[in-house]
Amino acid sequence: MDIDRQLEIIKRGAVDLINEEDLRKKLIRSKEQNKPLRVKLGLDPTAPDLHLGHTVVLQKLKQFQDLGHIAIFLIGDFTGLIGDPTGRVETRPQISKEVLMANAETYKEQVFKILDPEKTEVRYNSEWFEAMNAADMIRLCAQYTMARMMEREDFRNRYQNNLPISIHEFLYPLVQGYDSVALKADVELGGHDQIFNLFVGRDIQKVYGQESQCIVTVPLLEGTDGVNKMSKSYGNYVGIDEPPDTMFGKLMSISDELMLKYYELLSDMPLEELKTLKEGIIGGTYHPREAKVNLAKEIIARFHSADAAQSAHDTFEKMFRDKEVPDDIESAAIPNFPDPVSIPHFLKDIGMVTSVSEGIRMIEQSGVSMASLTPSFGSFQKVSEKELAVRDLIGKVIKVGKRKFKKIISGDE
Repeated sequence: MDIDRQLEIIKRGAVDLINEEDLRKKLIRSKEQNKPLRVKLGLDPTAPDLHLGHTVVLQKLKQFQDLGHIAIFLIGDFTGLIGDPTGRVETRPQISKEVLMANAETYKEQVFKILDPEKTEVRYNSEWFEAMNAADMIRLCAQYTMARMMEREDFRNRYQNNLPISIHEFLYPLVQGYDSVALKADVELGGHDQIFNLFVGRDIQKVYGQESQCIVTVPLLEGTDGVNKMSKSYGNYVGIDEPPDTMFGKLMSISDELMLKYYELLSDMPLEELKTLKEGIIGGTYHPREAKVNLAKEIIARFHSADAAQSAHDTFEKMFRDKEVPDDIESAAIPNFPDPVSIPHFLKDIGMVTSVSEGIRMIEQSGVSMASLTPSFGSFQKVSEKELAVRDLIGKVIKVGKRKFKKIISGDE
């Protein structure tokens, strides 16, 4: 493909490109020598599940892969033991090797819903770090100064505010940088918050006699609330392994403005079509709701199937356009709860919220309601109390947010 065209695709949705001229030279050399670039993305398997926020950078790696370059998916099973200090005001708790490896297996399953497994080089950074001895690590530490480390904003802020910084945290940027040496990376991808670590990789490669990698960063994706970055802790995430109906409802809840950003960062829509879509929405010739439906179906088809996407669309239309609820509402029992029932605890136990605090927040924000089991489900009433008697729950449909429903039954049913 033409170099300018490749660069246009690579720059789509990117925040930083360091630097474009160097990358152009690498692309020209790659084409002349018929030798694909080695493009690295590293993720630490510190949690078992990925959400759409994680997939933004994976989509960028896929773009390089589609352009004919080598996609290197690096699983940070060694760096995960250290813990990435990026953006932290305190030291991360350390995770066991067993947990990291279990999470790594789920990562591999999920990333191949985006990447082509036949064209992806999967590596673990324990391959080279576990072979290092203490003297090797000391030599690596000698390649960077404390002054440079303290240029990093989160380290500097913690130091100025008398917050502790553990010595091992300074190792993280160094070992991430050395990953690029071990893999001979031409390009490294990451979130914009990783920019310091990626620059360290450029510096360390020079020390080891390699040409410095180029850097491409992507923005942090806002979650469904449109304010905070997508995160399970904020309850604003769309998990790629969530049920299709749940994914569809969450994606339909985002704002029109955020929807266009999701298209740019998550969709496979060609750039020309994306430009036409934006012009149509801004000009009023294309309805944002239709665009949102198409985006939701594209994303669900990627992670589930086209049939699942269509089914989720049909269910959504029935629930929200026709003001109905699904026919197949799951049941949840109250087996051994004390009377009265703590609603936030109950919602967590039946899987409608991820934490008690989220349950409290949903009640306070009028996000929890109930209706009697009638054929029409005509009147959902807001739940404002944090405790209810068992008799007031049995035989009701409880709704959390706009799309989660459970039928409450007794433990004897």
